[in-house]
Amino acid sequence: MLDRIRASLPALPPAEQRVAKLVLADARAFASLPVGELAERAQVSKPTVVRFCRSVGYDGLTDFKRKLAGRVNEGVPFVHRAVDEDDKANDIVVKVIDNAVSALLKYRNDAAGQAFERAMVALAAAVKAGRRIEFYGVGNSGIVAQDAQHKFFRLGVTAAAISDSHVQVMSATMLQPGDCVVIISNSGRSSDLIDVAEIVRKKGAACIFITASGSPLAAMGQSGANQILLPVDHPEDFDRYSPMVSRLLHLLVIDILTTGVALRVGKELRPMLQDIKRNLRSKRYAPQG
Repeated sequence: MLDRIRASLPALPPAEQRVAKLVLADARAFASLPVGELAERAQVSKPTVVRFCRSVGYDGLTDFKRKLAGRVNEGVPFVHRAVDEDDKANDIVVKVIDNAVSALLKYRNDAAGQAFERAMVALAAAVKAGRRIEFYGVGNSGIVAQDAQHKFFRLGVTAAAISDSHVQVMSATMLQPGDCVVIISNSGRSSDLIDVAEIVRKKGAACIFITASGSPLAAMGQSGANQILLPVDHPEDFDRYSPMVSRLLHLLVIDILTTGVALRVGKELRPMLQDIKRNLRSKRYAPQG
């Protein structure tokens, strides 16, 4: 239904296009709001809202909203957007996996290669120069920061993952040009991370933002040559659901950055990585016999 609206958008009159964009921006809200508020939000008249519904093939606003509500899955608030209360175990397995796969494939198509190139270059330059690399996140994003620190540690890079806001401020204050910071945030609205990003900017260090488009942190990621935005957008409402798909996408971005940096640092890394694997073998397998 939303795909049909999106496809018909160019053919609609300008006023009806505003109604269509309102649907696409928040289909759940559109299905529940009265016509007066819909008209006000789209800055059109009430009859225009009804005409839009007929233009895209429905009998009127009531018919459109009823069918829209049936197609937009509310999920279980604060649990998961893709499941229903009465789902069996097998349904949960399929829905959670399908939801994750869909988000990953969408991100593959949306990811900005040029932004990743800039981020990899900044991180590799810091690695080669022996400068500081730090990962900042709070809450769930702090766990992603720890994963990033571990991955860079395996490359022989001394990096830090900091999730305490006071320590972030202290550490950012000691940064210098040539250092590199990666800030991870699902919402992009954390006041602690916004404050520390401003400190990083003033210190002249490179700053990579892994966050949602249109957020305050995303705006900071587009504010200068040393600021790099890696937008991560998904349908998971951070106010209503536990971070699941968002966490997977953030971990994926860290994997991409780690791989890109490893390739840019050079082949001298590979013997060390081989030694690590060899020395870990005794920890991983039980003795034969």
